Amino acid sequence: MNSWLTNKGRSVLGIIAALLISPMVLADNYTIGTGSQSGTYYPLGGMLANVWSKNIPDFHMRAEVTAASVENVIKVAMNKQLVGIAMENVVMQAYEGKKPFPKAMNVSVLYALYPNVVQFIVPADSDITSIEQLKGKRISLGAPGSGTRVSAINILKALGIDEDDIKGQSLNYTATTNALANGQIDAGVIVGSLGVGAITELALTRHIRILSFSKQEMTKIVAAYPYYESIDVPAGVYKNVANFHAPAVWNVLVANKNMSNKMAYELTKVTFDNIDKIRASIGLPNISNVQELHQLTGFPLHPGAEKFIKEYKTEHTLSAVK
Repeated sequence: MNSWLTNKGRSVLGIIAALLISPMVLADNYTIGTGSQSGTYYPLGGMLANVWSKNIPDFHMRAEVTAASVENVIKVAMNKQLVGIAMENVVMQAYEGKKPFPKAMNVSVLYALYPNVVQFIVPADSDITSIEQLKGKRISLGAPGSGTRVSAINILKALGIDEDDIKGQSLNYTATTNALANGQIDAGVIVGSLGVGAITELALTRHIRILSFSKQEMTKIVAAYPYYESIDVPAGVYKNVANFHAPAVWNVLVANKNMSNKMAYELTKVTFDNIDKIRASIGLPNISNVQELHQLTGFPLHPGAEKFIKEYKTEHTLSAVK
């Protein structure tokens, strides 16, 4: 197994150090940072790259497999990727220079994408029925450099569970579901869209449950981290999985703060000119619309994206009046 995916893989600090000290590499083609191929980021990033490449003159982009949010933010800040997909909470910590980032990152946001649900998975016959019972258990918290790991640690901390209280492992989506299927871990965290492929595939071959958060737990989480929101998930999203209540955080498209206004405007405009095609191809009907872009808190949108939003709203207001 690739050392990146094992417990002995590189730490987040190691990733950060390597990225910060390595020389900038300028490529002929642009890249968008995504995540693992078993998640939602990769196919979404591939679709965005395809739409931009076809509709922006002299523009070529490809999707890059990464460890997701943390790695994407750092690479965007260092101009190693043009844009990247990341969770809002990770971008907020980067913007403020909080761990796992060693300093404030030079990043901005173009627009919101869709909400990610924090899903704590256990075998159906497990005696674990609450988050509190995870103390002392073997838990996959997500790969180093991933937003899943950041969210898992933040949420457990908000509920009084430190990393020292569990037997944490650093596995990506595929390794997490394999470890659950083989009984090598007691629980695994996957932060992704509802119906994310990794959990969907696991549920087809194994009986699983997804832990439900109580109202009291959600109150503590939102008080500690206001960018989370509560979401009620109906039964049947995954095979034989009952309804559950969980925290959710929005994904965003992050760009370097110094990206030109023209580039930011074009990327945003082309995205929303083709949003129906993107939704259909990825199977994400809840990808945000222009009216939802200002729901993000804590940092401003890039001026180029703001320009598109103002033009869009003015145009549609006039159309409604007519």
